[in-house]
Amino acid sequence: MNPEKWLSYSSFLQEYFIELGLNRTLAIILNIAISLIIVTIVATLLDIIFRKIIVQSFKAFSDRTKSTFDDFLVASNFPRYIAHFVPIIILRNAIPYIFQEYPIAISVLNKTVMVYLVLLCVFVFRSVLRTTKNYAGTNPKYRDKPIQSYVQVLMIFAWGTAIFFIVNLITDYNIISVATLGAASAVVLLIFKDTILGFVASIQVSVNDIVRIGDWITFSKFGADGYVTEINLATVRVQNFDNTFTTVPTYSLIADSFQNWRGMQESKGRRIKRSIFIKQSSIKFMSPEDLAKLKQIQLIAPYIEHREKEVLTFNKNLNADKTALINGRNQTNLGIFRTYAESFVMENELINPDLFLMVRHLAPTDKGIPIEVFCFSYDKSWENYERIQADIFDHLIAAVPYFDLEIFESPTGSDFAKVSLNTSKEE
Repeated sequence: MNPEKWLSYSSFLQEYFIELGLNRTLAIILNIAISLIIVTIVATLLDIIFRKIIVQSFKAFSDRTKSTFDDFLVASNFPRYIAHFVPIIILRNAIPYIFQEYPIAISVLNKTVMVYLVLLCVFVFRSVLRTTKNYAGTNPKYRDKPIQSYVQVLMIFAWGTAIFFIVNLITDYNIISVATLGAASAVVLLIFKDTILGFVASIQVSVNDIVRIGDWITFSKFGADGYVTEINLATVRVQNFDNTFTTVPTYSLIADSFQNWRGMQESKGRRIKRSIFIKQSSIKFMSPEDLAKLKQIQLIAPYIEHREKEVLTFNKNLNADKTALINGRNQTNLGIFRTYAESFVMENELINPDLFLMVRHLAPTDKGIPIEVFCFSYDKSWENYERIQADIFDHLIAAVPYFDLEIFESPTGSDFAKVSLNTSKEE
């Protein structure tokens, strides 16, 4: 359109106010104010119209396609942001014509519009990143990857670039200089030190496959014990088994030691490692009468008979005097119980026999002699694993008295009271 015609339109109100007898300065101010109001109203109406057209068109398109990527674009307001470009570009081109006589107003409005365009570009970029993140979350290949960390890094760069451009637009100062970039780098390194460390850590976590979303980790330093629900630039979010959440600094995953249970979850079994503490004074050599009694236990009867023949043969060759049990070789109730425990665990259909399995005798302690069961259960889910482990030790604890053994237990107040009562009766 002819610039002179735009000029006549823009100065129409100004001339009208002057004819009414208003001061020229006041007429100019009123003209600018009214022109701004009119332009704002027109831009708003255009924005509403184009937004409805673009959003509805985009929704109709996404409903017809099988891909979910465009659905995520709609959910992240991508069409709305795109719709804002049309009226703002029209406004940007109309400003010089409307305010031809007011160069200062043109300069201010142009800078304002350009700042808005820069921010709008950032919002569009953020929308695309969110869409990409959400879409990748639907793919099992990327579901356990720390995509949020990369999104945050890209957004930091986007906002940094936007700030540089805005400063350049407002001040007309050339920020692309060595000194300025050096100073800006120093400030960025100081302010975003933790962010930079987190970014480096998130890359190492992803490349080295240290932690994935969905992993069960135990991080005693931060009181975290549960499943990783989110990995972002600064923190790792862990949902504990009591349904509370713990945030762990991402950098700590490579700086500190923690336990990741993924290996157990991917293996063929979950380890059971627990001990029964036997009272040392209850351990004894087994007499023929004791052995005859234990032969009634079907699980170890063949072992006792086989072992008894070996011991008799050895003692006969040694010419051992068996009037005292200590002479020669002997079976003990603890050794037989250990064999019974191992046989019982091996017969349990819930225990994986292909993985390591043993019942061992550990070094004596002031709490007794530990008899440790070491095996792996097929079922790795926590609740079933605990049931399997409890069933095994329920049985073994109940079986201890059959071998004339006692489980060590620290004396309690009631035990001391009984001793005191018995002493008083004797006196």
